[in-house]
Formats: sequence, structure tokens, C-alpha cells
Amino acid sequence: MSVVDKVWMFRALWLFSALDAVLLLDSGMLFPRESASRERKEMDGLWVFRADKSPNRNRGFEEAWYRQRLAETGPVIDMPVPASYNDITQDPTLRDFTGWVWYEREVQVPSRWITDEGTRVVLRVGSAHYYSIVWVNGAQVTEHNGGHLPFEAELSSLFRKDTTNPYRITMAVNNTLTLETLPPGSIHYMKDTSRYPSGFFVQSTSFDFFNYAGIHRSVLLYTTPQAYVDDVTVVTDFMDSTGLVTYKVSVRGTTTASLKVTLIDKDGHCVASSNNSSGVLKVADVKLWWPYLMHENPGYLYSLEVRLAAAGDGSTGDVYTLPVGIRTVSVTSTQFLINNKPFYFHGVNKHEDSDIRGKGFDWPLIVKDFNLMKWMGANSFRTSHYPYAEEILQMCDRHGIVVIDECPGVGIKDIQSFGNASLKHHLEVMDELVRRDKNHPSVVMWSVANEPAAEMPPAEFYFKTLIKHTKDLDPTRPVTYITASDYARDKGAPYVDVICANSYFSWYHDPGHLEVIQLQLNTQFENWHAKYKKPIIQSEYGADTVPGFHSDPPVMFSEEYQSEVLRNYHSVFDQKRKQYVVGELIWNFADFMTAQGIARVMGNKKGVFTRQRQPKASAFILKERYWRLANETGTLPPWVKYPCSL
Repeated sequence: MSVVDKVWMFRALWLFSALDAVLLLDSGMLFPRESASRERKEMDGLWVFRADKSPNRNRGFEEAWYRQRLAETGPVIDMPVPASYNDITQDPTLRDFTGWVWYEREVQVPSRWITDEGTRVVLRVGSAHYYSIVWVNGAQVTEHNGGHLPFEAELSSLFRKDTTNPYRITMAVNNTLTLETLPPGSIHYMKDTSRYPSGFFVQSTSFDFFNYAGIHRSVLLYTTPQAYVDDVTVVTDFMDSTGLVTYKVSVRGTTTASLKVTLIDKDGHCVASSNNSSGVLKVADVKLWWPYLMHENPGYLYSLEVRLAAAGDGSTGDVYTLPVGIRTVSVTSTQFLINNKPFYFHGVNKHEDSDIRGKGFDWPLIVKDFNLMKWMGANSFRTSHYPYAEEILQMCDRHGIVVIDECPGVGIKDIQSFGNASLKHHLEVMDELVRRDKNHPSVVMWSVANEPAAEMPPAEFYFKTLIKHTKDLDPTRPVTYITASDYARDKGAPYVDVICANSYFSWYHDPGHLEVIQLQLNTQFENWHAKYKKPIIQSEYGADTVPGFHSDPPVMFSEEYQSEVLRNYHSVFDQKRKQYVVGELIWNFADFMTAQGIARVMGNKKGVFTRQRQPKASAFILKERYWRLANETGTLPPWVKYPCSL
């Protein structure tokens, strides 16, 4: 065997071992795509809505509201889906509501979906915050714990048993947070009736964004044949000009059907194929998936078409197509590598947040945000502090925007949140996150938590277990968790692959003293790297800024102060990125809403854009910097290059 053949064999064996690790999950969560064998019926639009404002928030269950039309239980209102319900009405009790709310929608199902026993019908909820129970015509079909991630229920047998059409879909959604949820929170009852009304309570949290609630992403029905493609997993690599796509297809509903797997390029040409349920596809003259501004052809995607042939019993075959980007990710003690080349994150932190819609999915807003990021020259963002909609990751795949994919592990501050029940739920959430996002080439790293109280004694076991579990789920991507630099006794950093540090020098620390930033930031970097010998990303930095407020000399909350904070941080970044700093992510892309409090006036104002996506002065500083960085580190066609002298 030649040396080249041995290298190929080694690569293939590694890819298969990595693939087997990713397949530890027992079922798929493929994004519902239409095909020759699959249909979709979206239920976005107006739903009937009622908040359960009874003292115990439990009247809906006591009176079984799901057994009848919601309008027959009491007053209802219109509620758009997807959207947070909080800012839709003028009712202040609904804006800050904690407890169960009820949604209802009648849907007309095509008769062939009901009569054709070869068709599966699946209900999918993109996300609802946070605990959800779903009924169809009064029969419970599923429940789910946690927001931000999808859940499903097969309805085929119910439809054929109960042929009532239209079907009444009822959802009860509860946004209550406890010390065992993600994110955690706690309920405090005020029992002094001389100061508070009877039954008065407040929901407390330790995160700095508004606790928007409701059905935040699309609800839809989709179909598959009875024998169907349940899951597809890909792991990619390349050697010289040859790409490797190691794949495995999971099939359900049959043991005899045959498969045809075809990899197709953007021009519609077949570049590799197989008749096996798993294997390695070799792609000659491979076109790699590259980040935006790192290559003249970023975001290149192949299509992996999986055809499940009919089993000869009259059943219909299934077709599913998965976008595939061929790329590798790795880290050294000083570098983050994509396709074996150093990658430098110059990007943003974001929130799913906007006027009126709250965290509700909104295509115009998403496209606007991508246009603004590309205008700035941003090549990356972090899904702070929870998983974003699948459609956003699909946009990142197509545009070459690199993603740090973060779970909802934010605000873990109480020692009770490090208990066994919390850890079990956290592990389940990581299972769901990896299952959903494992095939996105834009996702280059998993983030398991943001700024936890790492100094507490149980933290080390908690994060050691969590990080190991995530690496076992997906050994192809590095794992991080976001730390605040003043937690010297950090319990997660020894186990992560990349150190992500948040710091707000001259803001939360030494407020108003711009002169300390460079010294303190340099000390932060030197201490972290000396201790752990790992690459570092400045995962948050910034300052609140009231748009239009100006001051010279700069004072806090002025646009000039935010600009000077950025310039001081950038000076140190430029020194350290030549050594071991591999990224900088501004906090935040845009202003966002928070809970009411004396430290916030209509939300967090650290955005370089307003909540309405208008630029502050800092946006132009980042634009000049990011394009300069792109010109230094990328391979760009002349028409893309941005002048450095603005």
C-alpha cells in the first residue's frame, strides 16, 4: 500500500469514527423541505389566544380548555404566529405575564393526507418558550421542555381515527423559569398583603434580555412516505484537491428499501454517488466552503440528494436533499483554522429581538441584518444566548457567515442550578442542538454556556461533564463556553478548546476611565493564555450608547465614548492577534429590549446599530476595521476590496 493510500485510509477511518460519534443520537430532526415525496403546510398567521390569568395560572387545565374551542372558554384575542405575545397588545399585564398562555388554530388538511395510508403527517413547532403541550381535537399529541429548539409529533394515526376536518390544534405554552430550566430563573411570592396584592409574585432572572414568550417560530404540517429518510449526517474533509463527504443515512418504516445517494454541484452536475446507506463520497476538484471575505467564492454548497426507492409493496419512495459545505475546522494553541488556514473572527454578537415582534421570526428583519453585517465586513457572529432559527443558519451557510452556536445556558448563577436535574436538562438541550445543527458548515463551534457562576464548588464537575458530552456528540467541532475575565477560578476553561472571554473595562469596571482599557485587556490576555495555552476570542466588549448623545471629551453613554472604547480594545487586539487572539465579537450588533430596571432605559444600548437598525458612529469604526482585516487576511477579488482610507 502506497503512502498516499495509507493517508486516505487514515482519513476515512477518522471520518467514520467521527460520524459514529455524531450518530449517538437516536433520531433525526431534519429541516422539513418540500420534495417530490414531501409536502408542507404552514400555519403561520393569526391564532386564537388566551392568557390564563387565574391566581394559580392553572384554570385552563382544571377546566380542560383543550377539549373545546378556546372561544367557548372565555374572552380570546387574535395573536400572530410567529411572534412574542408580550408587545402585541396595550395590556401591561400581558407584557410582563408569567404562566400558561393558550393558542388555537383550525387547519384544513388535504383529504389525501388522511385517506392515503402510505403518507405520514407530522406536526412541527419551530420553537415555543418554554414548556409546551399540544393537543389535536382535544387529544394530547406531544409536550416539550425548553425554548429555542424544534419539536415534532406524528399525527397520521390520529387523523385516520378522527376524520373531523378542519382539525383544531391547541397549544399551551408556559414561560415560567426555575432554577432547573435553561435559562434558569426563580419565582418570588410577595406575601406581605399590606404592600402587595394577594397572590403577587415576580419572575426573577439573571440574564440581561427581555423574557419574551410565545410561539416564536413557524408551526407547520409536513408529510413523508411511511418509509422515509429519518436522518442524514455528514462529516467533511479534503486532501489536496479531493473532497471527502462521509455520510450516513438513517431510514425508518422499512428494512428492505434501497437507497441512491448523489452529491450534486451548484450547476446541477453529479460529482459522486453511492447506493449504500453509509460511505465516503470522493469529490474531484472540490470547491471548498469558505467564510465570507476569506475567499473569492464563499459559502459554496453542494446538494446531497437521498432517494429511498419504493420497497415493491406499492409504497412511495422518499426524496430528501441536504445542503453540504465541504470544509474542515481545527484549532492549535494559537490559531483557529478553517480548511487548514488561519481564520480570524471579526464579527458581532446578536439577539433575536425587534420592535413589536420580540423574538418572533421575521424574514425582512433577518435579510436586513445580513445586509448590515456584510456592509460592515463582519464574517461571523455568536448566537447569544440561545440557538437561533434554522433559517438563519441556512442563510449563514449560503453567505459564508461563520457561527458560534450557543445553547440557552445563560444566567446560571445559583448553586441549585448546578444540580443533577439541571445538568440532565442541559445535556438534553445539547443533544437537541447538535441533532438540529450538526450538518451546517457555517457552525464551527459549540458554546455550552455564557458567564456562569464558575467559582461555585459544583461548577467544575458540571462543566467537565457537559463539555465532554458535547465533544462526544460531535468531535468534529471545538467546544467553548463563555467566561467573564474576572472569574479567575474558572472551572470550565481547562476542558474547552477555545477560550472565549467577555470583559467590559471602563464600563462595568472602572467606569469612565478609558485609560485603563489597554493595560487591563493586555493583562487579561496574557493571564489566560499563560494558564491554558489555548487560542482566545474576545467574545464580548462594548459600552452603552444613547444614539445622538454627543460629548467631547467623551463621557459614558455618548457616541464618542463608545467609539473610544472600541479604539482602545482594537489597539490591543492588533497586538495579540499576531500571537494567540483569534477573534473579536462586539457586544452588540443592535440595541435590544431588557427587563425594566434602574440600570436600563428602554433596553440595552450597547448596539452599534439602534433597535431599528440605524447606525451609530461605532458602526462606521467597525466597518473600516473589519474591511481592513478582511483585506489583510482574505483572498478577495478586486471589486470586493474595501478602501482602508475612509
